[in-house]
Amino acid sequence: MGLSLPPRTGLPARLRAALPAWPVSLGGSLAWAALMGASAALGLWLRAWETQDRIVAVVALFAAGGALGFAPGLLLARLVAGNKPRSAAFAAVFLALSLATIGFTAAIYVLVYRSYYAAWHADALTVTWVFQQVFTTLGALGQFAVLGLRLYFPLGFAALVAAGLLFSRPPR
Repeated sequence: MGLSLPPRTGLPARLRAALPAWPVSLGGSLAWAALMGASAALGLWLRAWETQDRIVAVVALFAAGGALGFAPGLLLARLVAGNKPRSAAFAAVFLALSLATIGFTAAIYVLVYRSYYAAWHADALTVTWVFQQVFTTLGALGQFAVLGLRLYFPLGFAALVAAGLLFSRPPR
């Protein structure tokens, strides 16, 4: 479960050593999805969101981002941490898991946002269409940064600290 890796050389060997076991990947992804969905639900409840039909969509979006981001985040953390001390492993897990979770959630949000505005976009693969894709994506990322990131607090942040502590333990 910990991040300590055997001393191996070369990127393929380090990549193989850093791959989490499939039970950890599957179970962690399911647990992380539940935690990120719960974090969004709690954030919406704390902000007294009143559109019940949209709450399910937002919770599902955050859960999907958590599910997709867990295994790559843990892999990246293990690659970065290597055999470094526990504090470095904690920092690697904290940073990699947060970036992967936020990145995948934002990417899903961009796809949903873009699919809504696609009805008003120009024909595909034209210069106008490319500009519309770029600015729609930038607009979605800005909106996610302002409105979406705050839904990770307070539960998502606490879950991130707990995951950092759990996955930075030395192996038994």
